[in-house]
Amino acid sequence: MIVVSLSATGLRAQKKAEILVSAAISLKDAFGEISSVYEKQTGIRVHLNLAASGLLQKQIEAGAPVDVFASAGLKQMDALQAGGFIIPGTRRNFAGNQLVLILPAKSSYAVVTFEGLRDPNLSRLAIGNPKTVPAGQYAKQVLKKLKIWELLEPKLVLAENVRQVLEYVVRWEVDAGIVYASDVPASRGRVSISDIAPEDSHDPILYPVAVVKETESPAEAESFIDLLLDDPGQTILRKYGFLPTR
Repeated sequence: MIVVSLSATGLRAQKKAEILVSAAISLKDAFGEISSVYEKQTGIRVHLNLAASGLLQKQIEAGAPVDVFASAGLKQMDALQAGGFIIPGTRRNFAGNQLVLILPAKSSYAVVTFEGLRDPNLSRLAIGNPKTVPAGQYAKQVLKKLKIWELLEPKLVLAENVRQVLEYVVRWEVDAGIVYASDVPASRGRVSISDIAPEDSHDPILYPVAVVKETESPAEAESFIDLLLDDPGQTILRKYGFLPTR
């Protein structure tokens, strides 16, 4: 019995020594650095689970052992809150972003604006799948606002996440793509921003974060969010191109 008791105590200690953070893949670089700072400050290891926000939402709804969820869109967090999967009092918006049109670096293609996507010579445009990817949902809103969604729909290449859109453009597999401004530095100069979507053409781009209700480490999860909202978390987010919330 003593062995079992010590083993159980050890397991509890081990759980408190690490947390699982499910985060939108557009946060990959920033959260990698923020997690390192958190680990150094607390001694608690952070495991990052990076994917499209819609996929992460479904994982949490299916019972994935997640401690913190950081989404690239309000829709996914709203759905989890409505379903009772997060602790509402821990929910906060921690960053904003811009939606941009990108081209391969040194591309001679004539499209340089969102309006220019009407060009009949455009053959392929990459966006995130609007069903699961917040950047794709915003992109669809912009194209509908410009009344060119139906025109472009046959030319769309739907990606599983926003970083995949970036890769399609980097590899010249599409003429252009729509991503967040914060994704562009990850291309290391292999893409260029040709236009920024007007703010009134899509819903506000806000990143919410919250503690997942079934967490076994609520204090550790909340301390991660505290770091995210304060310095140096906000400083790191700005470094990677994210905007402050208004």
